[in-house]
Amino acid sequence: MGKIIAIANQKGGVGKTTTTVNLAASLGVLEKKVLLIDADPQANATSGLGVDVDSIEKGTYQLLEHTMSVEEVTIPTDSPNVDLVPAHIDLVAIEIELVDKDNREYMMKEALKNLGEKYDFVLIDCAPSLGLLTLNALTAADSVMIPIQCEYFALEGLGKLLNTVKSVQKIHNNDLDIEGMLLTMYDSRLRLSNQVVEEVKKHFADMVFDTIIQRNVRLSEAPSYGESIIKYDASSKGASNYLNLANEILKKNKEKV
Repeated sequence: MGKIIAIANQKGGVGKTTTTVNLAASLGVLEKKVLLIDADPQANATSGLGVDVDSIEKGTYQLLEHTMSVEEVTIPTDSPNVDLVPAHIDLVAIEIELVDKDNREYMMKEALKNLGEKYDFVLIDCAPSLGLLTLNALTAADSVMIPIQCEYFALEGLGKLLNTVKSVQKIHNNDLDIEGMLLTMYDSRLRLSNQVVEEVKKHFADMVFDTIIQRNVRLSEAPSYGESIIKYDASSKGASNYLNLANEILKKNKEKV
């Protein structure tokens, strides 16, 4: 099976969905087969790939309920080599519905076990919380990528997330790795942005990706057109950043094999 990477941070607005969508698109143009699973009830990754959320009748909800297989809920997208398991607002109910079930943290892992060799990478866009949805993603994943915004409160809550990762490693998924920390929304003109970069690299060293995602107007515009930055403006700084990130991940994983 391809590598499963959960993109997680309980803080909202740090670039999780932007990263999931654009990393998927970048890996796709580098000729890797990618499955993106939208595990956020806000369904921004679904709409960000040009899919009308209101038209969704099956997706992550049915996958976690085990009423449909991963093949049955997967749809193609306009991004080359990228398929999608879409989300809908009904995903909000899943945490309540799973709470009484046996092995509730393993629902996604179980649902993905027959995926086979169809995809090189499976990317899971997590909700901005540390609830059951995110726990399911971390239990199913091989690794977790943590986007960190280059802002004042960047490190706030990071300790809590890392504790959650440790507890998942200990109880549910011994093999869960940290893929890396990704600095996002970087503005080289701001002293604060540079201070956050220094601070994160000082504390986490090799765990931080070399690639830094810079603030970019085109990157902010792309979701409103239902397109990845690669499709919306392949010559933009944002597209270049995410292609660099995709190459860094490919290189890192090649070295690990």
